[in-house]
Amino acid sequence: MLLDRVWVIYRADSQAAKREASRCAKELQSLGSKVCTAVSGFSENPFPRLLDSEDGPPDLAIVLGGDGTVLGAARHLALHDVPILSFNVGGHLGFLTHERRLLKEDHLWQRLISDQFAMERRMMLQAQVKESKKTALASSQDTDGAHTLHWALNDLYIRPHQEDISPTCTLELEIDGEVVDQVKGDGLIVSTPTGSTGYSMAAGGPILHPAIDAIIISPICPMSLSSRPVVVPARSQLAIWPLGDKSRRVKLWKDGASGALLEPGQCCAIQRARHHALMLVLDQSPSCYRALSSKLHWTASLVSSQSEFAKESDGA
Repeated sequence: MLLDRVWVIYRADSQAAKREASRCAKELQSLGSKVCTAVSGFSENPFPRLLDSEDGPPDLAIVLGGDGTVLGAARHLALHDVPILSFNVGGHLGFLTHERRLLKEDHLWQRLISDQFAMERRMMLQAQVKESKKTALASSQDTDGAHTLHWALNDLYIRPHQEDISPTCTLELEIDGEVVDQVKGDGLIVSTPTGSTGYSMAAGGPILHPAIDAIIISPICPMSLSSRPVVVPARSQLAIWPLGDKSRRVKLWKDGASGALLEPGQCCAIQRARHHALMLVLDQSPSCYRALSSKLHWTASLVSSQSEFAKESDGA
């Protein structure tokens, strides 16, 4: 891998991430890399400015923060095929990040130069607010004036815009032009396999291996027990229509970031994006199951159960 140009993106509210970013930049500059350091957060979005620069996209983006920082980077960099190497510095669960200690690993940068890593292609979703059913599933260009495309690595979800006025909403779900359900509740989540361990899982959705190409649709607190999570082929094209009182508007969110407000008569068309997020993994034989065991404490539960079983056996 070339490291001629590298971006180091760090979490806005973390001093630890800022310190690590400074250290990474110095080490990379000592190797001859041209390094650009930038802060990213809810009120800080450096990517439009960086991507508009004359130098263009970098060879690698190093992201220091939690999953939210990684998701923000992926939404902007996936379109340009920029690999992302992320470390959990100042984050929380960190499903998408490496452990911080690996930043101190000897010969880390040399490993990258020597291509001693794995590259994962993570499926992404795209959404577009449409005006009428006739155009809800029509193909779209990457830039379409007012009809902006919204991308997500984890999930897209639709919820009431003003929860203090209308805490619930009714959403009609179409899959490939066929009405499948009318979900009344707190909203609807459309997730990738990568996002299956996020909001979708919290809403009762299944966990999918990231190598599976599929889309998960999960109702949020539905009022009917018949509204259940479903998994559909990745090629499926979805359309979500708000029903009921037109004053009860709903809003589209992308990976937890603000997306777009749906006006009366509009729908949200969702499909698999044409591009993937490129996630650089230092482990050349990465395991989804090891990550799940570590982050969800599956191994700890098994060890605890085995220990209790052994005690019971000794007592017998």
